[in-house]
Amino acid sequence: MKDIKVIDCGITPPFKEFAILPAYLNDYRRIYKTSEERMVPMQTVEWTPHSFIKCLDDEEVDMAVISARDIETTYGMKIPDEACADLVNKFPDRLIGFAGVDPLKGQEAVKGVEHAIKDLGLKGITIWAYEYNLAASDHTYYPIYEKCLELGAIVAIESSMHFRRDVRMEVCHPCHLDYIAVDFPELKIIGVTPGFPWVAELVAIAWRHPNIYIKTGMTRPKYLAYPAYATLLQYTNSILQDRVLFASGWPAMPIKRGVEEIWSLPLKDDVKRKVLYHNAATLFNIKN
Repeated sequence: MKDIKVIDCGITPPFKEFAILPAYLNDYRRIYKTSEERMVPMQTVEWTPHSFIKCLDDEEVDMAVISARDIETTYGMKIPDEACADLVNKFPDRLIGFAGVDPLKGQEAVKGVEHAIKDLGLKGITIWAYEYNLAASDHTYYPIYEKCLELGAIVAIESSMHFRRDVRMEVCHPCHLDYIAVDFPELKIIGVTPGFPWVAELVAIAWRHPNIYIKTGMTRPKYLAYPAYATLLQYTNSILQDRVLFASGWPAMPIKRGVEEIWSLPLKDDVKRKVLYHNAATLFNIKN
């Protein structure tokens, strides 16, 4: 499918700086054991930055989004923004970077966001609210959102069922995006991973708020044809066709397979091209 342009809005670089393994991942391994066994090996392959980009070439990806992560307060772990920015700066025509942010660090987190966006050139921040046991609509995050709005940065927020069993599932309910969008109507927000049982809720919230996008995340595209995702598929083909983004979650899923599965969905061809490339290019201000 070499005639199809692709921006993958969520992959993990195969380097030790990006391989943090908090204890709650054991809950995920219980659920996704078979998928994990099929993952591209991260540390058993001798990866270099150039072999990583060669892998993107082989997967026929034009650009990909990578993210830093900060869970020092809760887990003592961090993917530094600098590691993310270093890769992006090596391959600025292939990679887009998002910063990590720990809301529990208070003003230090706000300063970190400013440094990541203004000095390092990253495009936004990523929040996994269950990692802090703090819903994304909690006002602890608000100074961070204010800084992102000031700097024109994008905020990506996990908005689906999660499997960390010591944190309430509702911490990541998509309704929290609604609360944020009401208070920050100009802030660009990505709801990450439309997932059962809240697919319709996420779609409704994106329909309400033109500043909210939906990223497929770890949801295999073929599942979007299943009844549980019927609402998302219907609205992707119509009202939300300009605000749905493709993400493979590589190495959890081969990128090319994800693209092929998007192309096999009962969507209009121009909508498929939007989901795979044009919507992200517009959001990230990528010149075609």
